[in-house]
Amino acid sequence: MEFKDYYKVLGVERTASEDEVKKAFRKLARKYHPDVNKAAGAATRMQELNEAYDVLRDPQKRAAYDQVGQGRHGGQEFHPPPGWDAGFEFSGGPQGAPDFGAHSDFFEALFGAARGARRAGPGTRSRGQDHHAKVVIPLEDAFHGATRTLTLHSPELDAGGHVALRERQLSVNIPKGIRAGQQIRLVGQGTPGLGGEPAGDLYLEVQFEPHARYRVDGRDLYLALPVAPWEAALGAVVPVRTPDGQLEMNVPAGSQTGRKLRLKGRGIPGGAPGDLYVMLEVVLPPAASEKAKALYRQMAQELAFDPRHDVEVAR
Repeated sequence: MEFKDYYKVLGVERTASEDEVKKAFRKLARKYHPDVNKAAGAATRMQELNEAYDVLRDPQKRAAYDQVGQGRHGGQEFHPPPGWDAGFEFSGGPQGAPDFGAHSDFFEALFGAARGARRAGPGTRSRGQDHHAKVVIPLEDAFHGATRTLTLHSPELDAGGHVALRERQLSVNIPKGIRAGQQIRLVGQGTPGLGGEPAGDLYLEVQFEPHARYRVDGRDLYLALPVAPWEAALGAVVPVRTPDGQLEMNVPAGSQTGRKLRLKGRGIPGGAPGDLYVMLEVVLPPAASEKAKALYRQMAQELAFDPRHDVEVAR
């Protein structure tokens, strides 16, 4: 997927104000609109203009786009980095959004779930828009629950029509057992209502910080555990550190690298708790001393072992 430079599409600088973006779009739209331009490629060009304007006219989308686009140029290979939009607060949803036509895969990858909504006119009575944001928390919070102060950035236009970030901090209760992708609802923390109607809500989509030890899949965890050759060959009881504390695990005799052992119910807690899958990795001690080298030579002589006995050797 290619990165799209929306500023280049509209022919404006990255510092362009809201009015400058609007004027550039209108000028180009008059030139390429299919109703007035029947040339081949005009419809495609108009679709590109619509998409660029959809992003740059919206302070929330524009601020997020500016962050992910730092140092990138149009045409470069691009894949959104994990958690690129964490901490950005978006308002509205698909309902009531302006229809700018079809969008590219690039747009959908960034903003498919964050379409803006029309601004209400004077005298309107309506409930405030809901907001949503992605937040990243430590995996351990899912095991014990926590209260965390989260910082959200809400883009808005300043007096000069330029995008500025308004920061707010919220104290949020992280419930025990939450998993990646679930949402925490904060009632009344969205846009204020109009005409005395209630405010919208804020939905926080939870993701976990990358962990040095565990890989998360739903409620299940995966852990690579080093074991010594004698532990794998003879069997052993070894300590395993989990997010919920340390426990002892039995390594069956004759285990090899890649063997998967299941610790039932030791994953993320819940009504049906996940499991912890331990992947064994047999680690050889280094032959760093003459004694260690002698032990390896003794093993080579006394053990009738050929690790390649079932591998066809090319002649």
